[in-house]
Order: sequence, then structure tokens, then C-alpha cells
Amino acid sequence: MPLKEIALKKRRTRKDYVFHQVYRTRWHDNDMYAHLNNTVYAQLFDSIINSYLITDCGMDPFSPAPAHASQIAVIASSYCDYFASVSYPDTLELGLRVTKLGGSSVTYEVGVFREGEDDVKVVGGYTHVWCTREDMKPAKEGMERRVREALERLMVQDGARL
Repeated sequence: MPLKEIALKKRRTRKDYVFHQVYRTRWHDNDMYAHLNNTVYAQLFDSIINSYLITDCGMDPFSPAPAHASQIAVIASSYCDYFASVSYPDTLELGLRVTKLGGSSVTYEVGVFREGEDDVKVVGGYTHVWCTREDMKPAKEGMERRVREALERLMVQDGARL
């Protein structure tokens, strides 16, 4: 990744993110070096992204007949850039935004902040591709309209909210 892009990520603040969620770390989130284990970050990203998909995109996996039943979102890539450590008993503030929205794909970015601090600790995320359930290939018709419209509300490009 170009150094310029890393430097831009390191300067992120809460206001750079559209959707927010709080996470209280747990004792077992720490690794043997007394900081959050790297696998926990993937869980944090998954949690805030899926919270948004359920609450704002109508993708509730527990509904009896979900409208999105013909499509599923599959992770195509993921990333995580670490700038500073956090650990138990920190309370974290997570921020979510969309940096790229294609016909059947979306790239999310999550910022991790320690409660009450302005400096971002970690920036990461992943790319979802909406696939048809029966053949697991990218949906030719693209993602469902209400999902796209909800994801557009998270869209940020070149540091500016669209």
C-alpha cells in the first residue's frame, strides 16, 4: 500500500465515519502481549458491518423469509492497518464508512478509536461481493436496491461524504 494512503488513514477521526458503534473489550480479547489480539479486529469489523446490514439494509438473517434470500454477501478481500495498541479494559468506538460501491460489490472501512481519544488506532475493513445463492457467482443484476441505497448513505470518497 502506498505510504500516502497509510498516512491518510492514520489521520482519520470519528467524523470521517458515518455509522458508529461502541465495543467494550473483554479480558480474553487480549493476547499474550497484553494488547487486543489481531483476530479480534476482524470480529469487530464483521460486527459493525453486519449490524448496519441488519438494521439499515434489511438483511436480517433471522427473519423467516428474507427479501435478500436469493443473494448472499461473500468476503472477497480484507485488510487491517495498525497504528497503536488497545487492550482490555478499554472501551472502543468503531466507525464505519463505504469507500467504494460497485454493481455487486462494496468496500467498507472501519476506524477503531479508544473512547475519548481522537487518534485512530486501527483502520481496516473488507470487500463484500453479492453473489447468487445457487451458484455463488457475482449477481449479474447487482445488489438489491434497498441494500444499495443504504450503503450509499455510508459512501465517502476522497475524504468527503457523498
